Amino acid sequence: MRLIFSLVTILVTVQMGAGNTFAAENQPVTLGAIYGLTGEWSAYDVPSSRGAKLFVTQANEKGGVLGRPINLIIKDVESSIDKAAKLVDTILSEHPDVPALFGLSDSDMVRAAAKVAAAANRVFVTSGATSPKLPAEVPTYLFLACFGDNIQAAAAAQFAFSKLNARSASIVYDDNYTYTRLLKDYFKRAFEALGGEVRSVVKFDGANNIGAVVDQIAGADIIFLATEAPPDSLLGVKLLRTKGFDQPIVGGDAYDGETVWQDDDSLRDIYYTTHAFFGAENPSALVKAFRADYMAEYGVEPASFAGLGYDTAALLVAAIKNANSTAPEDVLDALSKIRNFQGVTGTISFDGSRIPSKPVTILEVAGGRRHFVEQIVPGQASR
Repeated sequence: MRLIFSLVTILVTVQMGAGNTFAAENQPVTLGAIYGLTGEWSAYDVPSSRGAKLFVTQANEKGGVLGRPINLIIKDVESSIDKAAKLVDTILSEHPDVPALFGLSDSDMVRAAAKVAAAANRVFVTSGATSPKLPAEVPTYLFLACFGDNIQAAAAAQFAFSKLNARSASIVYDDNYTYTRLLKDYFKRAFEALGGEVRSVVKFDGANNIGAVVDQIAGADIIFLATEAPPDSLLGVKLLRTKGFDQPIVGGDAYDGETVWQDDDSLRDIYYTTHAFFGAENPSALVKAFRADYMAEYGVEPASFAGLGYDTAALLVAAIKNANSTAPEDVLDALSKIRNFQGVTGTISFDGSRIPSKPVTILEVAGGRRHFVEQIVPGQASR
């Protein structure tokens, strides 16, 4: 089942389950979230918002937090940087008691939104934007619930070098986005540090235009293709295969869509880094429960961004519980002290950093499905 978000602004108030009610005197704890539910970022942000809503539903069924219901407000930024900043201000104006905000999977939108939140002394936790530069760009108040691009690129390089036995690589990347430019740089440094040779670095302007630059791509053991979103990843891979590039293709978490790879079951030798795997073969009891609940609610197997949304909401609720307070400064302090939080995307700790230390999952695409390969905790990663 596919949900279509047709409203510019979605207000989600999640009450307790059947047969349960909160006392009228218990005012809700309101959390604000912004996502690109429409536009180019919807492939990430719709699943992430679903995960957040699922967690809040479950939390309210268990009594909410501090004995109060959780009121989750989600607004659609329509994949616009300007709207991301404006809607944070809107949430804070409409709900001045909001202790923290979260959401988004694009670094540029997160930067704009988090600056507005920081000016109001509010935490902003990005569920899926992976630029490791973000915390320095918005000091004190911006946290990541996901690993950084330097970490996933180091894991991709390590996997390509040690498991695919690649000693040479050609990098092809979309020059339109911060994410793809950073991922390209981090992969190049990590692969060369392992002793690999990068034979060409070729940029393109949108996935439809990869065909225009194929003559610049040098032959190599693998191609590292950095694209922006799951549909772009599928299109880019298909265009490279059509042009005769039959070596393994490696990429980042932009490949991780819930249904995108079902489009072509002939594709093989595609590997990518991502945040978690929620396939039926994952043995984790926590993951199995999340997978079953998500599929029951939305009718589709969750991709990793659904888990990131779930964990981000869970992190903020845990911070409020640990602080025993909804005061923004108390929530900030409690969030920074979270250690060994057991999330569906892995164990999360903020060890003196606002980027958590987390393992990287490697998936393979074959036969129109995603398959688990391994988890990697990479060694030294560049900043």
